[in-house]
Amino acid sequence: MTSLSCTCGKVRLEARRDPIASVECCCTSCRDAAKRLEALPDAPPILTEYATTRFEMYRKDRVEIVAGADRLAAFRLGSDASTRRVVATCCKAPVFLEFNGGNWLSLYGGLWPEGTLPPLEMRTMARDLPDGAALPDDVPNARTHNLGFYAWLFGAWAAMGFRNPKIEVKETLDA
Repeated sequence: MTSLSCTCGKVRLEARRDPIASVECCCTSCRDAAKRLEALPDAPPILTEYATTRFEMYRKDRVEIVAGADRLAAFRLGSDASTRRVVATCCKAPVFLEFNGGNWLSLYGGLWPEGTLPPLEMRTMARDLPDGAALPDDVPNARTHNLGFYAWLFGAWAAMGFRNPKIEVKETLDA
């Protein structure tokens, strides 16, 4: 069991077992959302030194919000966005990203206490980085979501009996 919390500790989660994958996303959507969320008053940093967003991808059925669910708000880049980013309103810390219809949650790396984040396994959507941006070659830097990425997600979905638990977030956030 991994106990996680927002910056101020009012929103707490428990993640059971290992993540599906430990990734950094390079996509334009994640970078744009991070910049807007980082601009909120007192918000913590989100983007890494390479302009990526760090996530630990977990099956939805292995994540439980144990405190502060009433302090969560959903942020979307636009009304037709296929993703929602969920933020703790108490300290503006990003908590998770969820795709419409997805069976997993991408938990933001900032939830982990310093020194406890699982090792990075891959970067994805590197083609979206601006020209001239350089990534280290410490892990695979996939230009898009590659076959291995989709295999991880499909395997997790099959293990869940092809279910997709819903996570209710009542508030919305404009950024």
